[in-house]
Amino acid sequence: MKAEVRGSPRISLTAAPDLFNAPHGCFSGPLNGCIGSLDGTCTEKLLLHCAAALESNDVTLAQQVMWVLNNVAAAAGDPNQRLASWFLRALVARASRVYPHAAAFLGAAPPAAAAMTRAMSVTKLAAYVDLLPWHRFGFSAANGAICEAVQGSPRVHILDLSITHCMQWPTLIDELAKRPEGAPSLRITVPDARPPVPPLLNVSIEEVGLRLANFAQSREVPFEFHVLRSSSHTEIGDGGDPQTDPSRFPFQFFSDHFDPSVLDLRDDETLVVNCQNWLRYLPGEGGGGLGTSSDLLTKDGFLETIRGLNPAIVTVVDEDADLDSPSLSSRITACFNYLWIAFDALETFLPKDSPQRTEQEAAVGQKIENIVGFEGPRRIERTEPGARVAWRMKRAGFCRVAFGEETLKEVKFLLDEHAGGWGMKKEDDMLVLTWKGHSSVFVSAWTPAGFDE
Repeated sequence: MKAEVRGSPRISLTAAPDLFNAPHGCFSGPLNGCIGSLDGTCTEKLLLHCAAALESNDVTLAQQVMWVLNNVAAAAGDPNQRLASWFLRALVARASRVYPHAAAFLGAAPPAAAAMTRAMSVTKLAAYVDLLPWHRFGFSAANGAICEAVQGSPRVHILDLSITHCMQWPTLIDELAKRPEGAPSLRITVPDARPPVPPLLNVSIEEVGLRLANFAQSREVPFEFHVLRSSSHTEIGDGGDPQTDPSRFPFQFFSDHFDPSVLDLRDDETLVVNCQNWLRYLPGEGGGGLGTSSDLLTKDGFLETIRGLNPAIVTVVDEDADLDSPSLSSRITACFNYLWIAFDALETFLPKDSPQRTEQEAAVGQKIENIVGFEGPRRIERTEPGARVAWRMKRAGFCRVAFGEETLKEVKFLLDEHAGGWGMKKEDDMLVLTWKGHSSVFVSAWTPAGFDE
């Protein structure tokens, strides 16, 4: 989207004042053309000029472009200005790391978005998840596919790989409790390690399990909750920086623990694997610069491991965008033209100074900082579009599962409760959440080829 930027009050990044002291008359070529014509298209061009300058080690040009961007960005402005402010923060932080010898010239980097992202209570997390259909869309579609897959099964086991702290499961428990033949027994297994990204929760995973157990008991659904332990797991507030320390997400743990004996898989259970905003944190081919050649640490190796568990169904939910290019310029283009969706959607119903809006935007800002500010193992955000994920699933030996009519009705009902800009489309049995026609989140369901044959 190339929306017009309305007004451009200058922001003040007091942590890096020297960076923006470039004189007005020092610009030439494309930069001069942008001053005074600061629409969305020009903002994107400025970001790309800055990226090119950083990649070519032209610190002076990078400083000049950042000066112009500082006159575009406004943390409390319209959606494009707010989005630009997060890109500017990411570029300043990247420049400060790339050119440490020029610290006096650049000034200190602004505080990371991670510092603005606080752990939430369960109640606040529920409000966070409900604000936009970004998460609930995936919950609803995946739960519908799961209910169809386990129909008639007396025992269900869900391996839950998600970033939303089991917020998906109360609705599923409700649905299972309504089965005419009676509710099945439900066992949920979760790892205690998760990607170091928002939303963060201020209670332990054990407390989450206890709350789910109490809810299941109230619905008369037999319930078990199992936590897979990781020796390298670190708790929130342990002093580590989740934005810059990918070792806090122990990839090898999943290769070692996703084994039938470790997972305590039982012959009389129907196994479900739920991957909700999870695959993006695994590197693609070559290990993503993680310093290892192990295929088990890649997306493909991970999917092959899941295939070996022979689940009845695998549900995959993620953002429908290509944010994993090795080129910084390509990532900026894709990121700018995708992440405006969240900023634009929030603009439709929340005031500019809303704490909820600030919190949601900080979560997106943390993503921008990682995509733009880091390379190699520190860049953990590696989102791939639904079509590429589907290609990986097929290569790993999975076949698509179509969503039923009841699931489609439930998803449409959910979207009707939100702003009018939200919609849904189908692409090859994949459901895609859209905002003003632009793809945002995809959901797909899969079963191993030859399952039960």
